[in-house]
Amino acid sequence: MTDPIADMLTRIRNAITAKHEKVEVPGSNMKKAIANILLSEGYVKNVEFVDDGLSGKIVIELKYAEGNKSVISGLKRVSKPGLRNYSGAEKMPKVLGGLGTAIVSTSKGIMTDKQAKAANVGGEVLCFVW
Repeated sequence: MTDPIADMLTRIRNAITAKHEKVEVPGSNMKKAIANILLSEGYVKNVEFVDDGLSGKIVIELKYAEGNKSVISGLKRVSKPGLRNYSGAEKMPKVLGGLGTAIVSTSKGIMTDKQAKAANVGGEVLCFVW
């Protein structure tokens, strides 16, 4: 697999389309950080890390609003292995005019666009969530 983050986002997108309660993703530290951001921003209900003796699994419990409509309406991978996308703190991209969240990998760890602006650090824009 050349892009594990895109695989994670695709698994979440497919699970939402199929109206699944949970989705399992192979574990890594970067995926754990992204899942924790999705949890703290209120896009998912729960995140659980399962140790299977190898790299582990991340079990993400999806969140649905009334009418069985998903809280996540879109996921987009921005920086790809073939074309990296970097942004400075002052030119951090806005997702849907500030309604969505951009997840950024900075020198101080993986954080949201708002946290990166507050900490005045730039980095690689991993994905957009709205």
